[in-house]
Amino acid sequence: MTTSATPTATGHDAAPDRRHVYDFTEGNAQMKSLLGGKGAGLAEMTRIGVPVPDGFTVTTQACVAAMQAGGTWPDNLWAQIEAHLDDLERRTGRTLGGSERPLLVSVRSGSVFSMPGMMDTILNLGISDDAAAGLAAETGNARFAWDSYRRFLQMYGEVVEGVPAHAFEDELAALKGRRGVTQDTDLTVEDLQELVATFRRVARANGADIPTDPREQLRRSVNAVFASWDNPRARVYRGLNAIPDDLGTAVNVQQMVFGNRGESSATGVAFTRNPSTGAKELYGEFLVNAQGEDVVAGIRTPRPLAELETVLPEAYRQFLDTMTLLESHYGDMQDIEFTIEQSKLYLLQTRNGKRTAAAALKVARDMVDEGVIDRETALRRIEPEQLDQLLHPGLDPKHTATPVTRGLNASPGAAVGRLVFDADTAAERGKAGDAVVLVRWETTPDDIHGVVAAQGVLTAHGGMTSHAAVVARGMGKPCVAGAGELQIDVAAKTVTIGGTVLTEDDTVTLDGSTGNVYVGPIALVPPQITDDFREVLGWADDVRRLGVRANADTGPDAAKARELGAEGIGLCRTEHMFMAADRLPVVQRMILASDADARGAALADLLPMQQSDFDEIFEAMTGLPVTIRLIDPPLHEFLPDLVEQSLLVQRLEIAGAGAPPSDELVAARDLLAHVKRLHEMNPMLGTRGVRLSLLYPEICVMQTRAIIRAAIAVRARGLDPRVEIMVPLVGFAEELRRMREVIVATADEELAAAGVALDYTVGTMIELPRAALTADKVAEHADFFSFGTNDLTQTAVGISRDDAEGSFLASYLEAGIVPANPFASIDADGVAELVRIGVTKGRETKPGLKTGVCGEHGGDPASIAIFDKIGLDYVSCSPYRVPLARLAAARTTLDG
Repeated sequence: MTTSATPTATGHDAAPDRRHVYDFTEGNAQMKSLLGGKGAGLAEMTRIGVPVPDGFTVTTQACVAAMQAGGTWPDNLWAQIEAHLDDLERRTGRTLGGSERPLLVSVRSGSVFSMPGMMDTILNLGISDDAAAGLAAETGNARFAWDSYRRFLQMYGEVVEGVPAHAFEDELAALKGRRGVTQDTDLTVEDLQELVATFRRVARANGADIPTDPREQLRRSVNAVFASWDNPRARVYRGLNAIPDDLGTAVNVQQMVFGNRGESSATGVAFTRNPSTGAKELYGEFLVNAQGEDVVAGIRTPRPLAELETVLPEAYRQFLDTMTLLESHYGDMQDIEFTIEQSKLYLLQTRNGKRTAAAALKVARDMVDEGVIDRETALRRIEPEQLDQLLHPGLDPKHTATPVTRGLNASPGAAVGRLVFDADTAAERGKAGDAVVLVRWETTPDDIHGVVAAQGVLTAHGGMTSHAAVVARGMGKPCVAGAGELQIDVAAKTVTIGGTVLTEDDTVTLDGSTGNVYVGPIALVPPQITDDFREVLGWADDVRRLGVRANADTGPDAAKARELGAEGIGLCRTEHMFMAADRLPVVQRMILASDADARGAALADLLPMQQSDFDEIFEAMTGLPVTIRLIDPPLHEFLPDLVEQSLLVQRLEIAGAGAPPSDELVAARDLLAHVKRLHEMNPMLGTRGVRLSLLYPEICVMQTRAIIRAAIAVRARGLDPRVEIMVPLVGFAEELRRMREVIVATADEELAAAGVALDYTVGTMIELPRAALTADKVAEHADFFSFGTNDLTQTAVGISRDDAEGSFLASYLEAGIVPANPFASIDADGVAELVRIGVTKGRETKPGLKTGVCGEHGGDPASIAIFDKIGLDYVSCSPYRVPLARLAAARTTLDG
């Protein structure tokens, strides 16, 4: 949309009979999409008898039509505005810009969704030399009239004509300096008259001649508010809050009431409850003898709302009565803007107040207890993503530090620690009790022991579903990923950010909830699992149909998941158990074995280690199902990187040039040969999952023995292990048939040897399109399906997750080619359709087939709504997203 000060005079013939303007008396709260949130609110307040200054609203449709026409207005828009302005003049007995009883108006934006501070406002429109004189005569307050005039010129000049804000502020500061005063209110009438003349000169010097015709001012102001929908800060805000770009903004033209008419006038903002804590108490601030922008501009220090009772007692009583009326009518905490003109209260806006997660839970619970709303309404009030604020330590909100860089807020929470540049150091220092932050180009499965020991993870590469992000979220650790400004020198153990060089001696603070990175420590506040949290989540459990499990690979993770309400484990990734420092050498010995006997010996050493892990998980989840996925990644992931090993061999060869090969060089060459043998051009589609187990069935046998032996041991302690064994990456029914034979034979052998009976099931992870499309055949050999939507998305869409998030995906999102990151929120038309087909065809073969999702989408509210409609039995997500999934599942049930 153009930002020209003067809109095109000639309109365009878009819906010539469409109505684009509504008086406040003609609207209501249900017209929000047409009148915007502010306009619908003003109309609703007018309807219920709240004191609201008169006015009218230009619709969002008018803005959209102008945007689509490159800034040209619909043919009839200006005529409708003038007609409603004429009516407003008649109702108020005032004339816009008149020399007697002048009408002044505000021109404010009002989008469908609240975007506080993102778009532009003009106050006191209609003021001029004559109108200022008339206003001074009417009110007996010349200072107020000329103060209103200079404010108009400043706001209009900046918003409509594009004059830099500092040009006016510099002149205002200079005048106060010459007069020896610090507050705007200390300037005299003569000072303000001088300032008006100065502001007009400033505008002309910047190429803007502010018109004196008030109707032309109005026309240009409406156009400027339309244009502000597309200003940079508004675009950024919409992107951060998933607000569509094509909604447009309404424009509210409203009679001015004046909080700057002396000591009996004031302006302020208030909430009907405390937006930080949810407590039912007065919360807000006000300024005497001020206009609304002064409260948020920081020019003067506002006073607490409680002091209004002493300063303006009559208005204070009006305010309390109105506050009670509004909260009762809307059934929610309200955010109010008000003006008091000569002790009479006027409301300029009310809207549902933004609040912290803790406040959202308390307000919802209290309003249910007060009988204001029912539980279903309360559940609809709380956004699932808000709960993340409560589940992780966060930065002290009082901190004033400035971030040194910013990445993606890949895993919520905050962490403080000294930098370390490799996983081994992180594990060593973490074990010694040091708080460390692991910084890497990107993490790999080899780094898992370092991630476990670190307070948080910082990467230069990768996205919201990168390895670092997924693993950190699963562990409840903060992660900032894709901080592209990082220049990491692993050898020197330094990271450079701009001109700042940090070493292992330096402490950093990560805010995984915002993506900010700070140098130095910042105080943290603990998680807030409150009684309100438990109560409201209990309501969600009573409502939801969809089960919620957790992805967990250790006993402590499983215990945490159960504490947070998980109804079982939907995914236990057994390969994560191989990465511990004491186990990786055994795994590598198994991989490098020269024959089956050597491999069998290594697997025999691994078996009790895995059994111990499964034992802990079954104990933590007693009475609840535990789905254990057999080994999935290709074997090379457990070996050194090909490039790193090649460089090591090269360095050893150079160091020993001319001498017989050392034992170290011989071993390094032998390991390199094995790495090369296992190396694949596209390992994600290579020898992994079921393919690996069919090539080396002894691995599957070992894992099955460990699972069943652990379950037998847990049963012997009087607990109730519920075993589900899952085969990954099946594409052909025959693969699953053969693997099932191995698993069942091994499990039954163990049970027979122990002389016990134990129920277990064998299912598969559907993560290939072919498996979904042939699910009727796959289901012949499966007791359950679990959709691995991470890989299913990659294989269905043909996009490498890590590569896409670091390259073209951001531009795709910005250009609107895709509506959302398909690895964060399920591709509804494509991947979700494969899930639906898989569920439908699988249940054609087995009507009672249990189905779930264990990919990252299992913790995404938008994806959960789709899975619920498809008819899945459960979703599974990282432990710290279980509460979000519980609430999201309840919301989708309520929404039908």
